[in-house]
Amino acid sequence: MRTGVPASEQTSCAKGGPQAYCPENTEGTEAVQVTDCQNPEDNQPQNEQGYSNPQDFGQLMASYEGKAKGYQVPPFGWRICLAHEFAEKRKPFNANNVSLSNLMKHLGMGLRYLQWWYRKTQVEKKTPFIDLINSVPLRQIYGCPLGGIGGGTITRGWRGQFCRWQLNPGMYQHQTVIADQFTVCLRRKGQTVYQQVLSVERPSVLQSWNWGLCGYFAFYHALYPRAWTVYQLPGQNVTLTCRQITPILPHDYQDSSLPVGVFVWDVENEGDEALDVSIMFSMRNGLGGEDDAPGGLWNEPFCLERDGETVQGLLLHHPTPPNPYTMALAARLTADTMVTHLTAFDPDSTGQQVWQDLLQDGQLDSLAGQSLPSQKGVGLAGAVCVMGKLPPRGQCRLEFSLAWDMPRIMFGAKGQVYYRRYTRFFGPDGHAAPTLSHYALCRYADWEERISAWQSPVLDDRSLPAWYKSALFNELYFLADGGTVWLEVPEDCLREETVGSMCQLRPLLREYGRFGYLEGQEYRMYNTYDVHFYASFALVMLWPKLELSLQYDMALATLREDLAQQQYLMSGIIAPVKRRNVVPHDVGDPDDEPWLRVNAYVVHDTADWKDLNLKFVLQVYRDYYLTGDHCFLRDMWPVCLAVMESEMKFDKDQDGLIENGGYADQTYDGWVTTGPSAYCGGLWLAAVAVMVKMAALCGAREVQDKFSSILSRGQEAYERLLWNGRYYNYDCSSQPQSYSIMSDQCAGQWFLRASGLGEGDSEVRD
Repeated sequence: MRTGVPASEQTSCAKGGPQAYCPENTEGTEAVQVTDCQNPEDNQPQNEQGYSNPQDFGQLMASYEGKAKGYQVPPFGWRICLAHEFAEKRKPFNANNVSLSNLMKHLGMGLRYLQWWYRKTQVEKKTPFIDLINSVPLRQIYGCPLGGIGGGTITRGWRGQFCRWQLNPGMYQHQTVIADQFTVCLRRKGQTVYQQVLSVERPSVLQSWNWGLCGYFAFYHALYPRAWTVYQLPGQNVTLTCRQITPILPHDYQDSSLPVGVFVWDVENEGDEALDVSIMFSMRNGLGGEDDAPGGLWNEPFCLERDGETVQGLLLHHPTPPNPYTMALAARLTADTMVTHLTAFDPDSTGQQVWQDLLQDGQLDSLAGQSLPSQKGVGLAGAVCVMGKLPPRGQCRLEFSLAWDMPRIMFGAKGQVYYRRYTRFFGPDGHAAPTLSHYALCRYADWEERISAWQSPVLDDRSLPAWYKSALFNELYFLADGGTVWLEVPEDCLREETVGSMCQLRPLLREYGRFGYLEGQEYRMYNTYDVHFYASFALVMLWPKLELSLQYDMALATLREDLAQQQYLMSGIIAPVKRRNVVPHDVGDPDDEPWLRVNAYVVHDTADWKDLNLKFVLQVYRDYYLTGDHCFLRDMWPVCLAVMESEMKFDKDQDGLIENGGYADQTYDGWVTTGPSAYCGGLWLAAVAVMVKMAALCGAREVQDKFSSILSRGQEAYERLLWNGRYYNYDCSSQPQSYSIMSDQCAGQWFLRASGLGEGDSEVRD
């Protein structure tokens, strides 16, 4: 009896056409050979209309040799053949990329950074919010993430791997977990004829499994929050389409918060014989890193029947502090399917046990009871399998879900316990994983209808280019996978002196929670305000209450101060962490205690930045314009007055136009700007125009007259000092860059027009 799959007989795409291994002389099976894929050099490129036409998706699909189009895969999105290899191997920017001239110019900053980095990593045992020493390697592997907003995310690669994890809030682990796989098993007339891990990889563990799927006959298609992977199985006349669904639903403040993902497998049989088809979903308990090493992890099966629907699966309990969680692998049981499980196997072994179990009859043993707790240094994994009947020339559907329940979280400082948004609906006790799984598998069809209704007007608009349709939706991934947290706000967190005169702050935060997302996955600061300015349109147009919540948090932080002294890396000056009536750069680092300690950014003292206050004013009015929320405008009005009064000191010559200070005092924090500038000056004039409008709405006639006068003088100064007859100069210095064109000088004008203003007196020259 064969107990494993010899490497020489595994599926291969090597030139010469070796054949896929199918089980041989195994109990309950018979030896069957099938034709596998050959190198694309041995084939003529497909040119039929549809998925294999290279011109439709460019070089990313040039390697695709299959004819399968998959089940209901949309025509728009980002598509790539699983055999594609990127010709350009990119690397992240790090200290080695700094030129000698720049190094000498910023020598002081570099030395201060090294000193700060050493103290942060070696003394405080924390990770730097920007780590130039240990950059995350750039890997061109990532696809759509799983998980709603604020409950953590798990990113799958476009080749199907589970490879980026953000379960602990705001902190990423870039680990590809080999045991986390889907495997297909086909049986004809009671015999297993094909069994294959749906992965092109050939790892050093689980070697009894049949790895090395031929990527030339498979492709991935992303249109967030859904993704499709199509597998044409060589020689089997069978096509698998896996549809990945995440509940990202505009204007939905419940299901959009759920830490779940659904995998729907549509299996098509183009042959004349009936088949039994099984899909096995295996997963390691944990990531195989130091969090797992102490042991104590355990798995157990579950079955939840509710409202006539039954869901079965496995719970993977990971009780490691400070943020314990339970992962649930689950499948929907229907009249046409059978769900089985394997509670425990060793993911670092050859995998013979689970492979043979599936190979025997297309099912798993389904032993009752929980596993023993894992031993120190020993891995633990489990698997769930669904089997269905596949008629000749027919189709069947197999449905899985992945859910994770980490209800209580602590940030890096471990100072305060928070509850995630979804606990409002599914409870905070840590036992919600089965219910989340059941809910997801019963509701995903409704989610898909709502996703289609949201996306169709854009996708069906013939005036929009295909690349735009893809980018518009796929780039939304960052709202969920930006280290995002969506937290419940307890009543005692909002003290009366904190709330002040903001009448809507308490009810809004209590109802919709607190929202935070990072500037970047490796630029680790929550709600970095100078760049939220650009991204905020997605939030206010799709989840406006979250945008208002963020604005209230920013208003509260603006009115506070933190007089603790901080050395800033660029200049070396020592100044307070946060001054009153100045908009903060960010609300903190997830490895510290965000919202309680703001301004994790220590490169510059941003109290003197010229654009942060202006961006707050512009966003307040834009948010009012798009939501029509008069209470919000009234609450924000005193804060807008305070930050504009703070900004006045930068107009040193009282000509109605602010001046930059001769250093990088705005969001482009490596670009020195001197005197009046097109970018900051344009933002200033736009903010002044907005103050005129808001003063009128708030009945503040004296304020309206004051800012009307400033606007008139400022427009004249802007034209006189910056317009050179053809365009606006970068700034008013005598440096060569002064005569360059900065495209973002239009930012203020853009916001005015997006807010229904920008015509007539409030507009500068087009």
